[in-house]
Amino acid sequence: MKDLGDLAYVFGYLSLLTVGGGMAAFPALKSLTVDVYHWVTFPELLHFYSLGQLSPGPNMMMVSSIGMRVAGPLGALVALICFLGPTALGTFAVGRVWKRLETWRWRTAVQQGLGSVSVGLVLAGAITMARGAVTDPFMGGIAVVVFVLLMRTKINPAYPILGSGALALAVFLLK
Repeated sequence: MKDLGDLAYVFGYLSLLTVGGGMAAFPALKSLTVDVYHWVTFPELLHFYSLGQLSPGPNMMMVSSIGMRVAGPLGALVALICFLGPTALGTFAVGRVWKRLETWRWRTAVQQGLGSVSVGLVLAGAITMARGAVTDPFMGGIAVVVFVLLMRTKINPAYPILGSGALALAVFLLK
């Protein structure tokens, strides 16, 4: 039961940090799930995140994988509800009020501020992830190639994810 309470607390808290998307919460997700609670290792967290990228729907559905690891199917459900619920309810509530405030001058300033904060949070998440995923120059090269592909083409992200995984596996097997 304590594990379910911890899952609810951690993922409810992380939900509040997702301004700009789930990646915005990644540094805190790593800190809490890897360093504080030791539910997963950093490589496992990166693996869960990569699998979440392949799944339909929000990529942060990967939180259910952590919940499953900690407390089975009920843990997966608790993690998912606590991560998605608060943000969904908050978005719904703010959305209802936001429409009525469209004539207020400060609304644009708030939107611009939130946009800037979102970019900063997402960059912090990406850097946190890179510290664990880019372990040598070869992996750094893969990261750069995937970045360029995604920035310059309209390729489905699943293809570079699968291709990178296959390439890394091939290199590993050839060593």
